[in-house]
Amino acid sequence: MAEQFLLSPKYKAFLRHNAPVEFLEGTTAAGKTTVGIFKFMLKVAESPKKIHILSGLDLGTVEKNIINKDLGILDIFGPLVQYNASGRGQHSLPHLAYKDKIIYVLGYDNKTRWKKALGGQYGCLYIDEINIADMEYVREASMRCDYLLATLNPDDPGLPVYEEYINHSRPLPEYEKDAPDELNQMLCEEPKPGWVHWFFSFEHNAGLTEEKKAQIIGNVPEGTKLHKNKIQGLRGRATGLIFNLRKENIITPKQAKEFKFNLFSCGVDTSYSRLSDDTFSFSFTGLTVCRKKITLAEAVYNNKDRENPITPSDIPLLLVKFLEQSRAGWGFARNVFIDSADQGTILECQKYKRANGSPYLFQGAWKKMEVIDRINLESGWLAHEDSLIVGTCKEHIRELNLYSWKEDKDEPEDRNDHCVNADQYSWLPFKDKIGKVVKP
Repeated sequence: MAEQFLLSPKYKAFLRHNAPVEFLEGTTAAGKTTVGIFKFMLKVAESPKKIHILSGLDLGTVEKNIINKDLGILDIFGPLVQYNASGRGQHSLPHLAYKDKIIYVLGYDNKTRWKKALGGQYGCLYIDEINIADMEYVREASMRCDYLLATLNPDDPGLPVYEEYINHSRPLPEYEKDAPDELNQMLCEEPKPGWVHWFFSFEHNAGLTEEKKAQIIGNVPEGTKLHKNKIQGLRGRATGLIFNLRKENIITPKQAKEFKFNLFSCGVDTSYSRLSDDTFSFSFTGLTVCRKKITLAEAVYNNKDRENPITPSDIPLLLVKFLEQSRAGWGFARNVFIDSADQGTILECQKYKRANGSPYLFQGAWKKMEVIDRINLESGWLAHEDSLIVGTCKEHIRELNLYSWKEDKDEPEDRNDHCVNADQYSWLPFKDKIGKVVKP
């Protein structure tokens, strides 16, 4: 049996807490795996079911990082556990025999093996580094268990595992401020009952010395994705992000209400494809007397998996509804700028206006400014906090955290940009009213 390992008050609370699904996200060397696997083994012991699953990138990684390491399963549980790497008896798969329980050990890299294992219902499921796991495995395995515990370091926020699983969880109220604000803002999907998000950092690892902490931090270059993910505990994709969105750029509706506005505008970008995640995006923008641009509201639709897809003739009613809601909440935006490449939608909106009457002016977007010049302007506004976003515009925030340059060409990728484009259409005709005035 291993020597006792030190536990911080938060980890003690984690061990005591009961939940059906728990995600442990945070910095490197935070102790997530060590304490997480300990709780998993306790949950296995309590479970009425006999079969359970422990999974990671591959069998060798699970053996090295979870089963055989110092303060790993064999170290902590000693003679209570027997590891059968080649299977034994009626259980031909690698497994841990733990009292009267069997824990299959799976690598999600080996589809043939995990497909063989996933044939029934299981008690407890542990997924190490769920951010890099095969999504088919995550979906198949998670629907068959009573209890799910998964660990991860923050990663590219566009990964499907965030939208489908992690962002449905929430921190306990007493620990909400432990995670960076921008990470908490990404926990924006419909909450699932009892799903808990735990954020752990260096300070929660009571066994980590200050010297070791300093060594780890010093060995990771600042400004890299590795530093952002594993040292700062922030989600973010690899190098190549176009915008540097900071927490100072995101404000609450109450804070937005404190500004005096002199103009409102709306931008519309559309995509009718049923084969992609591209969206219809409506963006409502306010320009303030103090020359700030604030994204106040958004509405986002998608045709993928929609039984009755949206067509150009559906846009006028959806758009007018959005404009009226925004008018009630913020003010009247007479000008509505629709992607000029989508003449079908523009004509449908103008036809609606002729047939029904409307105070709104539906027109093609002003797109004479090159994309790189738009990016240059907006980057400067973000840096000087002249471009702000209300935190409820979650899709726009998500896109700004993903919108990237192509790896092989100095131009933006053609994705993660529909809210970005809609927002740009709303302010392009009024760009001279935004930002600091530079005196000659």
